Amino acid sequence: MEDFIWDFDGTLYDTYPGMVSSFVSAFKEYGITVNRKAVYRKMRQYSVGRTFDDFLLDISNDLQVKIREKYQILEKRASKNARPFVDVKEVCQKITFSGGRNFLLTHRDKKAIELLKKDDLLTFFSGFVTSEDNFPRKPNPESLQYLCNRYSINPKKAVMIGDRVLDVKAGHNAGMSGYLFDPDNLIDNSVICDKQVTKISEIL
Repeated sequence: MEDFIWDFDGTLYDTYPGMVSSFVSAFKEYGITVNRKAVYRKMRQYSVGRTFDDFLLDISNDLQVKIREKYQILEKRASKNARPFVDVKEVCQKITFSGGRNFLLTHRDKKAIELLKKDDLLTFFSGFVTSEDNFPRKPNPESLQYLCNRYSINPKKAVMIGDRVLDVKAGHNAGMSGYLFDPDNLIDNSVICDKQVTKISEIL
């Protein structure tokens, strides 16, 4: 592989503790108790959006809006304390030192790039797609196709790396490989991916 395209949340950075705590606290603010483990499992297996949809099913529209808004406030604060997973810096460094390139593809805003800079990781990345670029969400391949065109990436020599099925599917939809980072073995083994790892160091 020559080009490695990374998801941010749950792949480069362990943001789930803050996301789950923010989710639980947002509901608690309005007197609703949700199971922390169930929230984490749903987020990991699907998405934050799907998790909200499932947990807000029997709640009034007005209250749904308030809970979502509270979550955004809490999660924005929590994300500032997120840390990279073990070996992220070493793996990204090895890729660049061997002539390869790293790219970021995230549904998060440019705060993700600020975190990379804070942790001395930005220098290892050649390009970025964030929520401000307004591409359709993964597994739609448009954002990956943009990166391929913008940076002359050969899909046959590139891989999309993420912690959810939608990341792998996005890679496949763009004609490239898809690696699944599944640190706690929560993803169904029937998922078709080109490599499944529990540690970032196993990517290479």
